[in-house]
Amino acid sequence: MSVISALPFLKPIHQRPPRSSPGRQRRHTLPASEFRCLTPEDAISVFEIEREAFISVSGDCPLHLDEIRHFLNLCPELSLGWFEEGRLVAFIIGSLWDQEKLSQDALTLHKPGGTTVHIHALAVHRTFRQQGKGSILMWRYLQYLRCLPYVRRAVLMCEDFLTPFYRKCGFKVQGPCEVTVGSLAFIEMQYPVRGHAFMRRNSGC
Repeated sequence: MSVISALPFLKPIHQRPPRSSPGRQRRHTLPASEFRCLTPEDAISVFEIEREAFISVSGDCPLHLDEIRHFLNLCPELSLGWFEEGRLVAFIIGSLWDQEKLSQDALTLHKPGGTTVHIHALAVHRTFRQQGKGSILMWRYLQYLRCLPYVRRAVLMCEDFLTPFYRKCGFKVQGPCEVTVGSLAFIEMQYPVRGHAFMRRNSGC
């Protein structure tokens, strides 16, 4: 059993099935809502959501398709997808980093010895926005990171207008990020991952 399937807060959200008549055969259906780590097979769905979410706002994507596949091959356990009836509706992709501050290398590298999770991207499908799904997915992801004993903190870089959203998720501003993409400048934010022993005792980790 994978770590993610053992955590109560990452198990599927099942809706109570409607009552059926005794003579009606039982149909097998996908869970109404499911959270799981992503795989390389999810890369195209991830990229389609990311491209639509970011291109119109920033003009570029945090990760291109080959980079998504790269991270989902190297560290799929640091990703999380939200699926509704088998369809990807939101995702987070992360990798490990081993420096105090993010640098340009952090955009493409995974450092297996690192204790910092660099969150590359969080995006929600356009038809599922304005429903709080981004906040819920981030909460579940951060709770999941608490069960990984090697993780000490999570960091991300975002444009200034997104800092209120991440503040509400528990992140704190660290200052201007050293990384730039074209003319875009970013703010670096951090979330301390604490309580490993407590979470492992109380969540089945």
